[in-house]
Amino acid sequence: MDYILYLLIFCIGTVFGSFFTLAVYRIPLRQDITHTRSYCPHCNHKLSFWDMIPIFSYVFLGGKCRYCKEKIRPRYLLLEVFSGIVFVLFALSVKLSIFSFNTSVLMYVGIGILYITTLFIIAGIDKEKFKVEKPVLLFGFICVTAYMIYLYIVEGNPSMYRYVIYLIIACILTILDTVYLRKKLKNSYVIDILLLSILMIIFSYELVYICTVIVTLIAIALQLILHKLDNIKSKCIKVDKTNNSEIPIAFYMCVANILIMIASNMYIFYL
Repeated sequence: MDYILYLLIFCIGTVFGSFFTLAVYRIPLRQDITHTRSYCPHCNHKLSFWDMIPIFSYVFLGGKCRYCKEKIRPRYLLLEVFSGIVFVLFALSVKLSIFSFNTSVLMYVGIGILYITTLFIIAGIDKEKFKVEKPVLLFGFICVTAYMIYLYIVEGNPSMYRYVIYLIIACILTILDTVYLRKKLKNSYVIDILLLSILMIIFSYELVYICTVIVTLIAIALQLILHKLDNIKSKCIKVDKTNNSEIPIAFYMCVANILIMIASNMYIFYL
C-alpha cells in the first residue's frame, strides 16, 4: 500500500512542478497564477486539459505545442520529474506510511510541501531574472508562521521564542527595505537574501541553514571558476565585472536547502 501512496505523492509532485513553471513565468510579469488558464507563450492559445497532464503531455506531443508546433523547452519536463522525485524523497525522509499516520508528521509534511513550493518558485525566478519576488517570500512566511502557531497551541513547543525573534528580525528588515533602503538602493537583493535566510532558519533550523550556506558558497565558487575557465578558453580579454545580482544566490540556496533538509530528516528518522 505504501507503494501506491508514494506513487500518488510523485503524481502530486509532478502537478506542482507544472504549476512551478507557470508561476515562474507569470509572477515576474505580474500575471494571475490561479484563475487564468494556461496558454502557449508563443501562440497564446489556451491549453486544454490534455495539453497539461504532467510528463505525459510533453511526451505524447513530442515536446511541441499542439497548436503552433513550437518546441517546448525540455526544462518543463525535467522540472516536473524533479518535483515528483523531491516530493517522494521528502515523504520518505519522515517515514510517511499509510499504516502509521501521525498528526504531527502529517502537519510537517503538509507545511513542508508548501515550504518546498516556495523555494522552488523563488529558485526558478532567481535563475531566470536574478531577483527574489517578495510576494513569494511572504507566502513562505505565512506558511511557517501557521506552522509555528500549530506547534505552540497543539504540541506545546517550548522553543516558541526563537520563532518570534526571527519573525521580528524579518519584520524589521522588511520595514527598513520599504521605508529607507529602497530609496537608497536600486536593488534590494541583499535584503531579500537575508529574508530568505530567516525563512530557512525558522523552518529547517540553524544547522541545516549553516550547511545550506556552505554548499551555496561551494556552488558559487564552482560557477565562478567555470566562468573564468570559459573566458580563458574563448580567449576573452575583457573582464566580466559581475555583482551579486548576476549570480543566482537564492537559486543555489533554495536547491541546497531542500536537499540538505531531506538528508537531515533521513538522518533523524532512520538513525
